[in-house]
Amino acid sequence: MTSHPHHEHDEDCDCGHDHEHDHHHDPIDELVTVRDLIRYATSQFNRAGLFFGHGSSEAYDEAVYLVLHTLHLPLDWLDPFLDACIPSDERAEVLAVLRRRTEERLPAAYLTQEAWLGDFRFYVDERVIVPRSFCFELLEAGFEPWIEDPLQVSRALDLCTGSGCLAILLAHHYPNAQVDAIDLSPDALEVARRNVADYGLEEVVRLIESDVFEALGDEQYDLILSNPPYVTPEVMEALPEEYRHEPEMALAGGGEDGLTIVRRIIEGARRHLTDDGILVVEVGHNRELVEAAWPDIEFVWLSNTSEESRVFLLRADQLPG
Repeated sequence: MTSHPHHEHDEDCDCGHDHEHDHHHDPIDELVTVRDLIRYATSQFNRAGLFFGHGSSEAYDEAVYLVLHTLHLPLDWLDPFLDACIPSDERAEVLAVLRRRTEERLPAAYLTQEAWLGDFRFYVDERVIVPRSFCFELLEAGFEPWIEDPLQVSRALDLCTGSGCLAILLAHHYPNAQVDAIDLSPDALEVARRNVADYGLEEVVRLIESDVFEALGDEQYDLILSNPPYVTPEVMEALPEEYRHEPEMALAGGGEDGLTIVRRIIEGARRHLTDDGILVVEVGHNRELVEAAWPDIEFVWLSNTSEESRVFLLRADQLPG
């Protein structure tokens, strides 16, 4: 009897394996179920040494996300579909996405053109960095005691808005606020415009092309939130390939310590805050550099559950100017 030992499983699956080929054929012939595709993707990603910093933290999560997204299945509902047989045209589509992720080192978000912060979905493409701000969790928690009542915030600014994600979250958490969102990149503002429209917030969020505060005149805010470029030159040199697909101007902070833009924010913010206003800025791993640059300022460092302090808060009266 020449049958292959795994033929007995074929009844479970109408897709049928074609065993007449030699062993060099396309993986598409053997990867039949969602489970097969996820296993294959996880192995490929690990083998290629991919870097995960844009949503997933490891290969398996990324594999699940890309397979489910490409098959138009609900992202939070894997189990019922694990053993579903996938027709070959859909399998080809999944394998094409996996190949681009592995060979081009494209962040998954650029392949799917979406990124998630909690339950919020945003359109993204290579004109903006992939949303991944720690400010998201801090916004969820609220900025007490500095902001006692979210309803009292009437004006908020998202500085360096990129895809517009934090501006949209500000509008959500501060329902009475008019929100301004600034970016220097007209390309980024196009993406932000699309996201603001997707959330129906055109009347609430105003998009402004500006180099930090330059276009603002005398506008003042109760809250200025910023996830600016802050990556140091050494870190820029060593960035994993995945990050090189993102706009460099959204990452490189300028100057030897990466803090050129952060300096401009700290120097200019007082003028644009109300007397009780606060400035909240994300600076990644640069806490020591920040404290060295402003030895006389007592920064409040906000930490969330998962990360060390990457975000500082200053009251208007602590700022220069």
